[in-house]
Amino acid sequence: MCYDADAVPPFYGPPLTPASSTELRLTATDGAPLAAFRSLPDTPAGPAVLVLPDNRGLSRFYEQLTRRLAEQGLPALAIDYFGRSAGPGYRDRPAEFGELPNLMPHLAALTRDGLFADFDAALAHLRGLPGGRRRAVISLGFCMGGRFAFLTAHRRFALAGAIGLYGFPDSLRGAPGPIQLAPDLTAPILGLFAGADEGIPASTVAAFDDALAAAGNQREIITYPGATHGFFEAGAGAFEQECADVWRRVLGFAHEHADLGGD
Repeated sequence: MCYDADAVPPFYGPPLTPASSTELRLTATDGAPLAAFRSLPDTPAGPAVLVLPDNRGLSRFYEQLTRRLAEQGLPALAIDYFGRSAGPGYRDRPAEFGELPNLMPHLAALTRDGLFADFDAALAHLRGLPGGRRRAVISLGFCMGGRFAFLTAHRRFALAGAIGLYGFPDSLRGAPGPIQLAPDLTAPILGLFAGADEGIPASTVAAFDDALAAAGNQREIITYPGATHGFFEAGAGAFEQECADVWRRVLGFAHEHADLGGD
């Protein structure tokens, strides 16, 4: 798993606006239940953000992250992936689902169609917020969610941009990944990788960059030398400067592409 249950995102800076948060139960476009967590700024200033968690699914880390984004003016919605196999309230049973072996059957049950139905419902919700039809949407994902974020750069989602932190971009268990699908990834991409990430070698990051370049995709690929997988968290004191740079790049990317979305 990318983040432990008690992990929280690193602090960015003073809030620009008050924000309010709430747990939600959405319905995916295929009718499946979908747990989500939303934070809204009192004074929006930028695109909305679809937050895509790691393989643990919706957790405290991502709830806190939506709050930090909203405090910077960005409406944010984090979603879960496991409503079809575990029900939307499975997180109330931490002893059963708190460890990776217990989550494996639910990870194995994920499908492209199901995930895309979740993404579609979440994007519809964000675009249905007051002013949402005029507001661009970007995605922001971590680990497994980083891979998913790269995939939401596909033209079908009409996003203004996609940001992935340490998302594996190559094919996985026979399924094509962002490298293979690069010609269909039309939204600008910001890829942030850890130089000491044993699961994503530098050659794979370079292949992703090359594939996006060959497809003519607007992209920026950043690798932080010496950083480890999951370094973006408050407890990773050794990577404080890297965390600050991630925040700067994420917020800069969001505002740079705030007017590029379409729905």
